[in-house]
Amino acid sequence: MAILDNLGKYRNTGLLLLRLGLGIMMMTHGLPKIMGGPDKWAAIGGSMKVIGIDFIPAFWGFMAAVSEGFGGFLLLLGLFFRPVNILLVFTMMIAALVHFSKGEGLSGASHAIELGIVFLSLIFIGPGKYSVDKK
Repeated sequence: MAILDNLGKYRNTGLLLLRLGLGIMMMTHGLPKIMGGPDKWAAIGGSMKVIGIDFIPAFWGFMAAVSEGFGGFLLLLGLFFRPVNILLVFTMMIAALVHFSKGEGLSGASHAIELGIVFLSLIFIGPGKYSVDKK
């Protein structure tokens, strides 16, 4: 369609919208986990057992919460963009494995897998022109 052919020149606007939407949604997932305190962090960090890590669960849970909550904010800004996306890919990988370990199958793990693919793709794409990390 001719009307859609010119949208390619708005690539950076599309990346900004993607960063804003994903950043806000990750913050809404992560901030309540951060505020949950050590008991909540330990419960979340217990998920690391799926890859054989069963020590200091509160630390791992806190790291997952910060990756989602504060990482979502950094994603929104486009600051430390690639490192944040690496952390989010790892967090989504663990989330997907937890869903599989609970027997929920692909339908249970699909959201984490989809987000993981988006974050992995963003590592290669970069934050775009409208970001603090602009290149």
